[in-house]
Amino acid sequence: MKNKLINLTSFILLLILGICVGIFLRENKTTWTFIMKQSDENYVKFDDTRKTNWDKEFKIVDIKSELDGNIQKAYFYKTKSDDSKLLIVSLHTWGGDYTQDDDLAKLCKQKDLNYIHPDFRGANWTKDACCSKLALNDIDDAITYAIENSNVDTTKIFVIGVSGGGYATLSAFMKSKHNISKFFAWASISDLIAWYNQSKIRGNGYDKNILDCTLSEDKLNTEVAKQKSPIYWNTPTEKLKNSKLYIHAGIYDGIQGSVPITHSINFYNKLLKDLSVSDSSKYVSDNEKLKLLEFRKPLGNLGSIGGRKICLKKEYGNLSLVIFEGNHEMLIEYALNELLGEVK
Repeated sequence: MKNKLINLTSFILLLILGICVGIFLRENKTTWTFIMKQSDENYVKFDDTRKTNWDKEFKIVDIKSELDGNIQKAYFYKTKSDDSKLLIVSLHTWGGDYTQDDDLAKLCKQKDLNYIHPDFRGANWTKDACCSKLALNDIDDAITYAIENSNVDTTKIFVIGVSGGGYATLSAFMKSKHNISKFFAWASISDLIAWYNQSKIRGNGYDKNILDCTLSEDKLNTEVAKQKSPIYWNTPTEKLKNSKLYIHAGIYDGIQGSVPITHSINFYNKLLKDLSVSDSSKYVSDNEKLKLLEFRKPLGNLGSIGGRKICLKKEYGNLSLVIFEGNHEMLIEYALNELLGEVK
């Protein structure tokens, strides 16, 4: 009798658990389906560093470094128009190089826009890569090359990147010598010390890359890591009077994707602090950050971008932060349309 009672109790508990799980999946069907879809498609896509066959209209060019004479290659497309056109500077991801596939290139060709996809010392596991002085100068050299070899509207130079490219975009914002109109950073790394620890816990191998690019051995060289982390640099506050910086991150990144959203949030807050912004509502509060990390849902009815719900949006002058329903990714068509001022 006692065994039957135990079995009946177990059955009832399992039945209740099944009902609860069913209710959860029903109530969160959209989000659940979305997360699974993101895991299968976008996470892989934006970490894919396989070489691809580029359209023949994109030419491989050699760009000599102003600093050390090293030749850095880039894929380059120049407008066929007699009128000056804007320039898109698209930066490769953490483990990629100039040959990495870039869907932005296809859109730029369709719109006949100037475009360059520079190497800046390739994948981020050498001392000369990883947003070093040489690597950031390579980005500047690529912009100079494009200006000198195409019909560029120098009032409309846009720098954009995702993941390691977002990291390079934030770094270019901090240190580029050019007058850049807009910077657009997606799924960005901003702090190599934090990312080293996060990657080591996740066991995804990026921690080893960080050791290599910071001249570390078994223990992280934190001084070099700071030298290569834009969150520790002095902010060129005057630049934000004329340049716009958009920072975007997918709410599920850091769970499935490789870069937690705190990199974007903390960098945005750092800029506000360096701008001496006193209005606390412009910052991402600790409470807002905690809710985003705990629930991964919109903090209100904030609209959408590219068909994705906005989870948080903050703005101050020419600086903006958007956390959206997404993973480790860039919403490519939306991003280009935003840069072109064509978002409706």
